[in-house]
Amino acid sequence: MPRIELDRACVTVPVSGGERTILEPVTRTLTEQRIGLIGANGSGKSTLARLVNGLVTPSTGRVLVDGVDVAQDGAAVRRRVGFCFTDPAAQLVMPTCVEDVELSLRRTVRDAKERRRRALDVLDRYGLAAQAELSVHSLSGGQRQLLALAGVLATDPAILVADEPTTLLDLANTRRVAEVLFGLPQQLLLVTHDLDLVRRCDRVLVVEQARVRFDGPADGAVADYLSTVPS
Repeated sequence: MPRIELDRACVTVPVSGGERTILEPVTRTLTEQRIGLIGANGSGKSTLARLVNGLVTPSTGRVLVDGVDVAQDGAAVRRRVGFCFTDPAAQLVMPTCVEDVELSLRRTVRDAKERRRRALDVLDRYGLAAQAELSVHSLSGGQRQLLALAGVLATDPAILVADEPTTLLDLANTRRVAEVLFGLPQQLLLVTHDLDLVRRCDRVLVVEQARVRFDGPADGAVADYLSTVPS
């Protein structure tokens, strides 16, 4: 299983007259297969998740993925860490489904025919074979999120960071995407407000006001989080 190390990783941003802390120093080693991150909007949980693949770099401290420093070799880390956004529109940039997956494979599969074959195989794996030649804009919300996941997973990353991947989905599509996520062999770092999904994780971090206030089993994390929510 991959190893994510946060060594006093802190994130600050400049503001008028000084700086604001987005994430207080975090020191954690994450090796479990299913890791959840929960907390209120603006708590810092997405910032913590984005440290893992270099979308955010620490202002101080270090983040290592299997010993590779995210700040020093972000390209190598991003080959090992895939990232799925809340809104698939942030990721789907090609006209058709198969072309979008092909785009993910362009660096690793040079031959065009082989790249097309592999892209079709990936779509079939995630139940999207029939949509291969369709416009990405014709897909349902659940299909778009599955396509975004397919594009990320096509390169077989060791870790998948999913930032609220079911927030925009109805119940049926939430379940469909969840079954894909929890059936993956990859290490999963899941940011979510869905407590049912959180309960399926091996370890959960609760983030509140830019700091990790709880780190432990899912049931304990959910209880801790609910204790902070006004009744």
